[in-house]
Amino acid sequence: MNRQYYLASRPITLPTPSDVPYRDVPVREPAEGEAVIRNLYISLDPAIRGWMSEVNNYIEPIAIGDPIRSSVIGRVVKSRSDLLEEGDVVMSLGGWERYTYGAAAAMHKLDENAGIPLSHFLSVLGPTGLTAYFGLLEVGRPEPGQTVLVSAAAGAVGSVVGQIAKMRGCRVVGMAGSEEKCRWITEELGFDQAINYKTCGDYEAAIRQACPDGVDVYFDNVGGDILDGALMCLNKFARVAVCGWISTYNDPDAPGPKNLWQLVAQSVTIQGFVVLDFQDRFAEGIDQLANWVMAGKLKFREDIVDGLDNVLPTFLKLFDGSNSGKLIVRNPE
Repeated sequence: MNRQYYLASRPITLPTPSDVPYRDVPVREPAEGEAVIRNLYISLDPAIRGWMSEVNNYIEPIAIGDPIRSSVIGRVVKSRSDLLEEGDVVMSLGGWERYTYGAAAAMHKLDENAGIPLSHFLSVLGPTGLTAYFGLLEVGRPEPGQTVLVSAAAGAVGSVVGQIAKMRGCRVVGMAGSEEKCRWITEELGFDQAINYKTCGDYEAAIRQACPDGVDVYFDNVGGDILDGALMCLNKFARVAVCGWISTYNDPDAPGPKNLWQLVAQSVTIQGFVVLDFQDRFAEGIDQLANWVMAGKLKFREDIVDGLDNVLPTFLKLFDGSNSGKLIVRNPE
């Protein structure tokens, strides 16, 4: 039987067990060209909350009655394709479920014997690492000596963004939600300064104090009031890379940014992006990220929770900031 956590109703604020209940259904036989995988790791990302709503997004909303969509790593248990054999390990778009089936051609085979923990392909060598890599370098376009401000800087994306910016010769300031996280990004990751956004008070004043020469690149993971504060601190021709607006995902009445006039006042470029925009360059990004990791230049955390039945409460950790690094559910074999 396949346990699935599925979308029964579209949440208005934080998703609840009534919005995302579970069911046990038979695992069907794969069709020609398909494979069935036993999910070993399930990625939990803020974007999933957006897919639960009907708001226009970069991929189709999750349909009512469908399993909650997520990136997964799993082992092939049945295959009707020459591309995959039973026992292969793959990364795929799957769901909050024990088994996922789909087109074998859409599953990316991983080398289980490469000496790299499989979970890394959902974190630093996967979507979050690639988001940081391309979002900063291609959208933010930092130059040596410039100041880079990163929100959600202790998160899976933000922590990598800050380290890459340091390798590019920038001064880096991160915003995080606890003193422990602020110490981690400064003492271990090399950020120049940290702002505890839960205790700093006025965001604009805190950013101006931490960035006395202004901000040249703002990597935005949160939106909301922090974005408004950052907009008032931008230098001429600054770039804003919009990766996510997690502060508004569970608030249907969240106000929009008030300070967008600064885009005109400072000739600022603001650009949203998703990692899929750079899909044809993933191999390049993975290769560079892996080289940095092996050289000890790139540090990261993974917050791994065991058990599919913990998937919803674990997902909610993303919205209260209690996770530490990339959030993943593991289903041991």
